Amino acid sequence: MSSTVYFLSDYGTQDEFVGVVHAILHSAVPSLTVIDLTHQIPAFDVRAGAHALVRAVPYLGAGVVLAVVDPGVGTTRRGLCIEITESRSAPIYFVGPDNGILIEPAELAGEAPITRAFALERDEQAGSVEPSGLSEPSGLGCTFDGRDLFAPVAAALCRGVSAADLGEPVDLLSLVRLPGGVVEHGRLGDGRHYVRTEVLWVDRFGNAQLAATVADAREAGVPFVGTVGTGGSVGITGVTSVDESDPAGAAGAAGLTLRCVQAFADLEQAELGLLVDANGHLAVVAGEASAAHWLTVSAGDLVMLAW
Repeated sequence: MSSTVYFLSDYGTQDEFVGVVHAILHSAVPSLTVIDLTHQIPAFDVRAGAHALVRAVPYLGAGVVLAVVDPGVGTTRRGLCIEITESRSAPIYFVGPDNGILIEPAELAGEAPITRAFALERDEQAGSVEPSGLSEPSGLGCTFDGRDLFAPVAAALCRGVSAADLGEPVDLLSLVRLPGGVVEHGRLGDGRHYVRTEVLWVDRFGNAQLAATVADAREAGVPFVGTVGTGGSVGITGVTSVDESDPAGAAGAAGLTLRCVQAFADLEQAELGLLVDANGHLAVVAGEASAAHWLTVSAGDLVMLAW
């Protein structure tokens, strides 16, 4: 049995959706602890939900991860229950839609590819889960699977129901996977090195986390690696493609300079910098200010660092 559900969604807190899911869970398992990871994922943004789970998973214990960012709700897309037992003293389950939100976090939790996943298929009567025997009143629409499908499954797992009793095994090659973040590096025609990378996430402080990790930075030779805080600098610009024969166009003659630092406080107020964040990614930051605001970047944008 599991005693904890880790709940993430794009529901927000203005409406009753999160509270209703809590009510379903506590009605089924009164002693259950529900930890709300976040409900402020941008609406329909499956990648943002997956990235948030990746950041959270290393700190989650045994239990059920309930992740609902589901623009395909009510369609033929599958619901999933993924069971992870590898490298763990107790299992952790991932429950949600088969749209890519669960795969990378589940593999991170198991430190290995997924080996057990089950399809949670609706039958023709909205609000029911087969073959678990869990059901909701008939006559409901099929637009709230967080309440009608995923929360009952999470509760059943917490009561000790086997994942294999909640659905049919899935062909693991058929699981929907999200594309990885863009990370490229090389050398420009003028001799400078560059890393072209995607902005994965902008947090509430305006820090822009990049897809490039510290391992990518080492491979590319970003100058602060090994000497963080010594004041090295790189240039940054927005870019959609790299033309190595045209470094001025690619790297931007008017590109901004980022000072490589170890901590936010190493920067002067509103000064732009580059550091390794708490998740092991490169991040563009600003001293007590929003780097994303000054750079006008958001998740999904491409930037290039050149030095």
